[in-house]
Amino acid sequence: MKKLLSKIQMGDMLLCYWTSEKNQAELVLLPVQLEHRAAPPKAEIDSMVQLKISGDAFPFGFANGQTMRNCETTMSMRYVNQDILESAGKKTVITKLKNQNGLEAEHVVEYESGYSALTIYTIITNAGGEEVELEMLSSFSLAGITPFEEDEASGQLLLHRLRSKWSNEGRVETNTIENLQLEPSWSGWGVQSEKFGSVGSMPVRKYFPIAAVEDCRNHVVWAAELACASSWQMEIYRRDANLCISGGLADDDFGQWKKRMKPGECFRTPCAYLTVYEGGFDDACQRLISIQKKALGKQGNLPGLPVMFNEFCTTWGNPNRQKIMDMLEVLKGKGIDYFIIDAGWYADSVRGWEANMGDWKLSEDLFPMGLHEVTEAVRNAGMKPGIWFEMEVIGKDADAFALTQHMLKRGGKVITAGNRRFWDMREEWTFGYLKEKMIDFLNHYGFEYVKIDYNESIGTGCDGAESLGEGLRQNMEAVRCFVRKIREETPGITIELCSSGGHRLEPSMIELADYMSFSDAHEEKEIPVIASNLHRAVLPEKSQIWAVLREKDTVQRIVYSVVGAMYGVMCFSGDICGLGEEQWETVLSGIRFYRKISPVIQNGRTEFYGTEQKSYRKLEGWNAIIRYAEDEKAAFVLLHAFENDKPLTLRLPVRGTFQIADRYQSDAHDMRIREQELEIKISKSFDAVALYLLPEEKG
Repeated sequence: MKKLLSKIQMGDMLLCYWTSEKNQAELVLLPVQLEHRAAPPKAEIDSMVQLKISGDAFPFGFANGQTMRNCETTMSMRYVNQDILESAGKKTVITKLKNQNGLEAEHVVEYESGYSALTIYTIITNAGGEEVELEMLSSFSLAGITPFEEDEASGQLLLHRLRSKWSNEGRVETNTIENLQLEPSWSGWGVQSEKFGSVGSMPVRKYFPIAAVEDCRNHVVWAAELACASSWQMEIYRRDANLCISGGLADDDFGQWKKRMKPGECFRTPCAYLTVYEGGFDDACQRLISIQKKALGKQGNLPGLPVMFNEFCTTWGNPNRQKIMDMLEVLKGKGIDYFIIDAGWYADSVRGWEANMGDWKLSEDLFPMGLHEVTEAVRNAGMKPGIWFEMEVIGKDADAFALTQHMLKRGGKVITAGNRRFWDMREEWTFGYLKEKMIDFLNHYGFEYVKIDYNESIGTGCDGAESLGEGLRQNMEAVRCFVRKIREETPGITIELCSSGGHRLEPSMIELADYMSFSDAHEEKEIPVIASNLHRAVLPEKSQIWAVLREKDTVQRIVYSVVGAMYGVMCFSGDICGLGEEQWETVLSGIRFYRKISPVIQNGRTEFYGTEQKSYRKLEGWNAIIRYAEDEKAAFVLLHAFENDKPLTLRLPVRGTFQIADRYQSDAHDMRIREQELEIKISKSFDAVALYLLPEEKG
């Protein structure tokens, strides 16, 4: 029999802690308003701390090789006590577990008023007399899904995930629990686990570290996100009617992670963020990313949203003094806040730029008068200067490629991926080298913006720790430490993080940056689909989106590109020196509209509409969002039409009584709001419309 240990309210969420006759403990999460509908737990306790020690016995049920959950050590952990700490606007619950061998776990849940998600992590301490080796340790483990049914809720549970690959980030994948073979067997025997994640130093490769289980009959969603810059995993697990979800560092099976702990040592997991909500998956995701607002205001970004110009899609890695001066002359007075010099400023006349990163010597051929002249010209044109680095890697054509004693190794051999090797960021020497080459460089030339890129993965891990996975974790923590050092030693710097576009769009990296590159889909027509996807994973005010302009672009194509950039922070590039007067007026009109809707981009919530795309490369139908201000006193609509055989008449529900206060479009589209429904008629393929909505005037 299970016994209720405690009920603790945090915001609109209720934490229910249950214990068993053996004094094990689990955590169930409910929306406060639905507590009266929750049934008592219907299955065995599933521990809220999941861990495995080397030598543990696996449980019955064909678990070995499939999951490390509920191994011997997990089953030995017993509840000790629980503390509830409260201060102004913050509540913390610390639940302590231990076993007979002296292993102690503190399961910590934190809540701050004003946010819609919980922060959860685990601290493990070896209080015994012998060294232990961890092979798995969860950041969180949530049980009891769903508590609103007395059986296993057949046919009503869905798993939502966000898939990701290069230039195709954030695609929603939804599966039934039955399709994943996570329903109990006829006898209740056997363990089922859907384990997924990402291995390497690109944590958003294949999946975002986000998962949600939806009870679609009772309209409740449990959602979780991990803040982890190295290999991570999540598991949807079942051995009876009790569906569970857990996550943390990738374990020894999945990510070759082991961590030795001597007597007296402790280890803290990466943070996880959890929420439960009576609503849908999209709402739950936006509750999760509310946590990202904690880092706002700690960076050096401008008040309001800026407009960027990055010359990469103009020069494609071949910037020089004259090209930049020509671009500045065109951009002067156009309302651009930052001018960023991208890759290639260090190019060698023989070796080029694509595999020459790591030495970080300014090219005298490209900039014969140095960069002071250029940065001053940027400021005189009314913008702040920025520059690109890929600090963690060394290209094969760089002199530094031979400094192998300071590079990451696996099995004693230098890790080489494509044309790159990787600095060992744990070394004091590396910090000193990069301080001189990067931080001192930024300060010497007075750069106010740095784009930090990362274009290859370390893979499973590296030497230098008790396991490859732990070596990787340590290295990535050192990377995060160096990013903080850049901010500390470069006063007022604005930081953009990029990893071949969106491969680092996870919370522990997002919190370090002012802006995150959304994708490398530089000028592709799927930009609006990808950019709207990311409203589920990144605050739009941090999601930097390309709007690449070409000389051949029609007004319609320019509007399509500019509206796409309004899903986040606008970043222009392309053939700006060849645009005509009408093209420029279209761009400037878009910037003015973007400035108007920026407060809602920064403080709002998004509703998603459109055609479910079978192919991102062959788009059909349409895509749209409506984003409402938090006080619901303003909203905006972004809509893109794709390949269509005939004109579209689209209808979107509008919450509240609004009128169209402003619009940005290429044609005089027929549109109106009537009886809380927005009707838009679009006659052309690959066209776009942006609308600004304000409350309807009465009288």
